[in-house]
Amino acid sequence: MSIELKKDCAYAMLVATSMGIRITPPNGQPVHASSTFFMQATSAESNVASVAAYLGLPVKVLTTFVKDSPIAQFIKSNLKSRHMDYEGVEVPQGDPWGYRHQINIADSGYGSRGPRVLNDRAGEVGRTLNVKDFDLERIFGKEGVQIVHLSGLIGALSPETGKFCLEIARAAKKHGTRISFDLNHRASFWKNREKELHEIFTEIASVSDILIGNEEDFQLCLGIEGPEAGGKDITAKIDGFKEMMNRVKKAYPNAKVFATTLRQVVNANSHLWGAIMGEGDNFHVVEPRPITVLDRIGGGDGFVGGMLYAILKGWEPEKWIQFGWANGALTTSLLTDYSQPADEDQIWSIWQGNARVKR
Repeated sequence: MSIELKKDCAYAMLVATSMGIRITPPNGQPVHASSTFFMQATSAESNVASVAAYLGLPVKVLTTFVKDSPIAQFIKSNLKSRHMDYEGVEVPQGDPWGYRHQINIADSGYGSRGPRVLNDRAGEVGRTLNVKDFDLERIFGKEGVQIVHLSGLIGALSPETGKFCLEIARAAKKHGTRISFDLNHRASFWKNREKELHEIFTEIASVSDILIGNEEDFQLCLGIEGPEAGGKDITAKIDGFKEMMNRVKKAYPNAKVFATTLRQVVNANSHLWGAIMGEGDNFHVVEPRPITVLDRIGGGDGFVGGMLYAILKGWEPEKWIQFGWANGALTTSLLTDYSQPADEDQIWSIWQGNARVKR
């Protein structure tokens, strides 16, 4: 099976996102015991697009910025360094209690000490993302996009961003752009908005070609029955995941690909990492394999980005999940929460288990 992609497009991939910064103590130290931090520009959706941009495909980011903010300038410079185009309005900060870019404060964990992440989203400028600020007819009709990737994190951020994602999905469908939707359920975003968000997510899922999410995502966003509990042994849960994916496929027949990662944590730096993907009537499984983890954050986005890159390249489906798995593993070996591959071969070497010196 293959996914037919629109030809003669300006962009291979487009993502809609709320950009922010992530600060992490060096050397695996906890936040409360640290005085120095590594700062990077981040968002889950730009993380997904990173592998395609680094490997030479044209990528565009739709977002919004705080006007005259040095953090906004830092983010813009970072996106350009990742070979990504961006488009977004400049929103005045207002008073000192006005808008700003979100802050992700992360303790990567070490050994037996698990990671801890604090998301500080007060005044987040990304919550103002509004469809009125973008010419979707130009973006999808004239420029052209092969795959648009949407995330439930943005869809649920505010009523404006929910409508924004819905209109992007409608425009993409109209112009023949393939739609990837990572459900990414967050309970705090959904509180007291369950009916509103269920309707939005259901419509986006109904026109999506690629659906991504774990068992909780499909249950809580779309109301799909999840797999039976399988204890801590993820391998034992694979049949349950397949049954759940079949239920999703029946409910959303437009989708051609369904995927989720499989993770079993031994300790903060040692995981069993796997994945399962349905395409058509076929299932492809990467049985959980041991990987060494520097920082786990971004591994799931790396999997999605690698899988979408493989689809964009027109490879056979077996390679979609392999490249996704390996790109996720690469991401967990980096200080950044996004993939920065030197080339395709570096990712394939991870899949092959080849960590030998390349001279």
